[in-house]
Amino acid sequence: MNPYSMITSLFISLLTILSSSMLTHGAETELNPVIIKEWNVPWAQTRPRDPYVDQQNRTWFVGQTGDYIAVFDPKDGLFEQFPLESGTGPHNLIVDNQGFVWYAGNRAAYIGKLNPKNGHITKYAMPNSSAGDPHTLVFGKPNEIWFTVQQGNYIGTLHMDTGSILLTPLFTHNARPYGIVVDATHQPWFTEFGTNKLGTIDSTTQSIKEMTLPRTNARPRRLALTSNGAVWYVDYAEGYLGQFIPTTKKVEEWPSPGGDDARPYGMTVDDQDRVWYVETGLYPNRLVGFDTKNQQLISVTNIESGGGTVRHMFYHQPTQTIWFGTDANTIGRATLP
Repeated sequence: MNPYSMITSLFISLLTILSSSMLTHGAETELNPVIIKEWNVPWAQTRPRDPYVDQQNRTWFVGQTGDYIAVFDPKDGLFEQFPLESGTGPHNLIVDNQGFVWYAGNRAAYIGKLNPKNGHITKYAMPNSSAGDPHTLVFGKPNEIWFTVQQGNYIGTLHMDTGSILLTPLFTHNARPYGIVVDATHQPWFTEFGTNKLGTIDSTTQSIKEMTLPRTNARPRRLALTSNGAVWYVDYAEGYLGQFIPTTKKVEEWPSPGGDDARPYGMTVDDQDRVWYVETGLYPNRLVGFDTKNQQLISVTNIESGGGTVRHMFYHQPTQTIWFGTDANTIGRATLP
């Protein structure tokens, strides 16, 4: 090969490497982008997060650093705030069929129940002083809420009719239980963000089972369930999407398109078993769609505000939308194809 051909070949090889790197790590790269609309929250720098859509198609969320609960109506673009006591640090909320809003008072060691009609709040204190940070709430059986206590290292159950709370400690020290979901049999599944484990709990015996993921440095943060019973999770530490099949104990993983620095965080699943999550290590943050049936990447969309960090997401089946809050002080809506 003559010198000119060698130089040309090296140049083409270099371009190929650079192009591949950009496709893997470049936040500017999109694939079949979905439509995303964001609204600025009127209370500045309050970290709006963890939205939940009620039966009137209104979107509720907490202001984690602003100590409030708020509701947003996308039809008229209006926001309404329900102030909380200073230092509450609300982290997450869910809305029951009667319209009551249940929220985690993460810094004040209680779960609250807001009546939006009159603003009245009922507080259910943690029964143990070591359970100081109720974290993420999810509905289970009728009149039942499951929740994680991250620093306290518990999985909790709140009985909505009586207000009684049962705390179950985890085996693993500093497991930091984080995301939690409940399957079709009312069995909860959760991530252990302080280690490389997923967990579940028998709702009858309260016995804990932990599943160790194959990569030691994995740190699963959020998770979702598909209709076949598979548990899907995002590995925040090393940038992977993973699947755990409870019947076979098999684990399978796919690198996130943003690479090692993707920091996948907020996550949900739609009614077509497509998993959606946000790469928060990139700027702007990117919404990623993955078809779990065909096991392939289907969409990558930049979040226009930049996002800062998208921490949790809610899929609303009637409108085929995903709702999220951002550290850029916006509430966002992604309309799915």
